[in-house]
Amino acid sequence: MRRIQLPEHLYRRSFTTRASAAAGVPPQRTRANDVIRVSRGILVPAGMPLQGTAALAAYTEANPRSVLSHVSAARLWKIPLPPVQENDWRIHLATPPLAGAPRRMNVVGHRLALAQWEICRLDGVRLTHPARTWLDLAGCLSLRDLVAAGDFLVCSHGPDFPAPREAICSLADLKNTLALHHGLRGVRNARAALELVRVGADSPPETFMRLALVDAGLPEPELNVLLRQSGGRPLLWPDGAYRRYRTSLQYDGAHHNSPDQYLRDIRRLEATKLLGWTEVRIAHEDLRGDSPAVVRKVAEALRASGWHAR
Repeated sequence: MRRIQLPEHLYRRSFTTRASAAAGVPPQRTRANDVIRVSRGILVPAGMPLQGTAALAAYTEANPRSVLSHVSAARLWKIPLPPVQENDWRIHLATPPLAGAPRRMNVVGHRLALAQWEICRLDGVRLTHPARTWLDLAGCLSLRDLVAAGDFLVCSHGPDFPAPREAICSLADLKNTLALHHGLRGVRNARAALELVRVGADSPPETFMRLALVDAGLPEPELNVLLRQSGGRPLLWPDGAYRRYRTSLQYDGAHHNSPDQYLRDIRRLEATKLLGWTEVRIAHEDLRGDSPAVVRKVAEALRASGWHAR
């Protein structure tokens, strides 16, 4: 007997048995081997590589009072996470305090009192607002990882940058959300992190580089600095800069190992010298350990340019 074709929209995301019934799918059809039951009343089409909101849609559809939160919301907002949280593939669902906590396989239930503005929709899926997600992460992330998460959310670059970027939320959003929740787990961590969040860091290593320098007592590098040609056109976009000492910082990630990027790095170094600046290149290894090499490298460059430690 020929199997009934599922409606096309059910192949594109996870769905509930209620949704399949509403689409006219007979109950026995959802028990066929091309449909996987991942939890009570939640199904996914077999062989479809669902990710992000498409994979998690049914979890909020199953309970109209639930929202994705914590690590699950962070993934959907693409917030960078450390390995422990990155490897936590459980689904974090939050419901109001007086509602029953979600009880499902592979689901972590939370009870959160959320203001209406703290709930967003992304591709039709309910999840916590980026600022509220950041605040909830404060209970499980270290200080530096929470700063990196905050830097990611508020990062923006203007139109003169090669890749202009708009912030996912603002520093004001983080501050206002924190001000409304005094008793949450991790609130002290959030307060300390908020003092260190800055606009302009493109990646966690750039955040960690800045924090290591500040912790060691060096001046804090400025972000979102443009070095311009004599005619005023943008020429260089360092990851960090000390204008007073004409010193720029450049974090070299894994992509800098490619031949094309290597040549671009040489041209950038030459252009930096022509402007009368000194470029300090930082590798991933320079950020490791209790006494990271980045501190020595930057301190030497600053002293050569006239900086004196107090």
